Amino acid sequence: MKNNNLLSILILVVIALAAYFIVQTVREASQAATAPFQQVNQANQALQTQMANLLNPTPTIVPDPITYINEIRALARLETIQYSVEKVITGETGGGTFSTFFGDKILFVGHGTVIAGIDMEKLTPEHMRYENGVLTVQLPPAEIFIATLDNEKSYVYDRETGLLTKPDPNLETLVRQKAEEEILKAALEDGILEQAQINAEAYLFRFFAALGFPNTIFLQDPN
Repeated sequence: MKNNNLLSILILVVIALAAYFIVQTVREASQAATAPFQQVNQANQALQTQMANLLNPTPTIVPDPITYINEIRALARLETIQYSVEKVITGETGGGTFSTFFGDKILFVGHGTVIAGIDMEKLTPEHMRYENGVLTVQLPPAEIFIATLDNEKSYVYDRETGLLTKPDPNLETLVRQKAEEEILKAALEDGILEQAQINAEAYLFRFFAALGFPNTIFLQDPN
């Protein structure tokens, strides 16, 4: 009986080993058969990647390692208001009858920031007088500190170039400059300087009150 059991176990082991080798042989044969197809697929993927890079190249930006600092100035600016302005600008060259062949047109969406306030460096002791418990302050007029495009939010919405011409390399630069001018113009027309002056007086009134001058009068700059 023991010999029969031992023989049965040996037979099972042999069968298991045979099955393992058969599976391994089939797997290796399958891998060997599919290897050429995998190589072809990899080659196709590499070719597609190269074509995508050619059709949609990634810009390479290399900053010059040398930096020139031209000027350093100490500032004492009290920024009291900020405008965020959006402006749509159209720029074109070669328009007219033959614009289909020679024209170049840009539709640009410009997002800009305009910041105004008071230059406290222009406030000197002779502009302040304390008399009978009243502090009189003649503030300098509000001015524009920053008026610039936000390059991250500004973009060319559409561009149409004639069939027989190339894009004008200066057109987008001119459109961006015009957008910056129009953003500043819109902020000025909306009264940014007047509101900057009002905000400055409100802020400085609380500031002087905290210093012990609760009665403060602001005078307009005669200039």
